[in-house]
Amino acid sequence: MTKAHYKRIVLKLSGEALSGELGYGLEPKIIRSIAQQVKEVVELGVETAIVVGGGNIWRGKVGSEMGMDRANADYMGMLATIMNSLALQDSLENIGVETRVQTSIEMRQVAEPYIRRRAMRHLEKKRVVIFAAGTGNPYFSTDTTAALRAAEIDAEVILMAKNNVDGVYTADPKIDPNATKYEELTYMQMLNEELGVMDSTASSLCMDNELPLLVFSIGKEGNIKRAVLGEKIGTIVKGK
Repeated sequence: MTKAHYKRIVLKLSGEALSGELGYGLEPKIIRSIAQQVKEVVELGVETAIVVGGGNIWRGKVGSEMGMDRANADYMGMLATIMNSLALQDSLENIGVETRVQTSIEMRQVAEPYIRRRAMRHLEKKRVVIFAAGTGNPYFSTDTTAALRAAEIDAEVILMAKNNVDGVYTADPKIDPNATKYEELTYMQMLNEELGVMDSTASSLCMDNELPLLVFSIGKEGNIKRAVLGEKIGTIVKGK
């Protein structure tokens, strides 16, 4: 069996990654594809945790722009991440991957509350753990959740699967045809150049805890496995 480069990972999926070309809601074909890719990684013996965004259903920022209270808008976004997490759990379990959803907001009828030691025990038993509801606090993104949970569970890397982009560029490649892709860069570069890969809170948390970040495209089938095997795809971010 091919040897994995990492023993324990956090996979960060944007909500948009689950909506495919629709741009909103859930695209069953896409969710099944992601679940199959996660299964390939689990079969390599990699302990896999996942953080899913909720932007395909609701964005707290949109609510605040509508005049909603920012905290209320963010809580709605947390509920959107729970919906996405349950959909992904269902798809994973349909193909035989044992999965647990843990939420930062208690919702015992549908998921476990987030308990660090329990999460780590699930991972040791080769169950996939999906962390839902962000950090449980408004004003924090799911990128920050990924950084926080990765540090808490001693993950070796955050794999950030992006929709329609295959790494970090000097500018938006859809707008600027002269934009060039970084093979590697530091967190300080990313912050100073305001590259917009993840918010500054998440970037600082990763930098302070020396957590590498691999940014790659979810669009190409098998990319999650390639990332886990250590193949050169996307952009690696590490160091200060």
